Amino acid sequence: MMNKSIKHLKMPILLLALLATVGCAHQPLKRVGMVVGIQPDKIPQYKQLHADSNPGVRDILNKYHMQNFSIYLQQIEGKWYEFGYYEYTGHDFEADMAKMAKEPRTIAWLKKCDPMQIPLPGYKGWTPMERVYFNP
Repeated sequence: MMNKSIKHLKMPILLLALLATVGCAHQPLKRVGMVVGIQPDKIPQYKQLHADSNPGVRDILNKYHMQNFSIYLQQIEGKWYEFGYYEYTGHDFEADMAKMAKEPRTIAWLKKCDPMQIPLPGYKGWTPMERVYFNP
């Protein structure tokens, strides 16, 4: 009789354990969009630095939970802009960004890229954009 009651309990217990694991492991993504200007004469060099074949700082982005990082280039009314997007999958965005900023390779990378960019008025680099729509 005890075996029969254990059999009846196995499925609900397994289901509860699975739900608890999924609930604990699930971390909502932080989706980040950003924009910055770029000097037109620096675009070829910037593209070369960010070419798929250049490892750059890809491993550092992954280390600090930045996934699906993409940069788009667009000319608007005679000026060139970069639009960036990434998904943050970690648990402490501010702490991870602070640690990443101290990485020697991040510092060296930004010394190459930052002078090519033209920040929007009131900003020192990339300007965060407000997300107004998302279709999951």
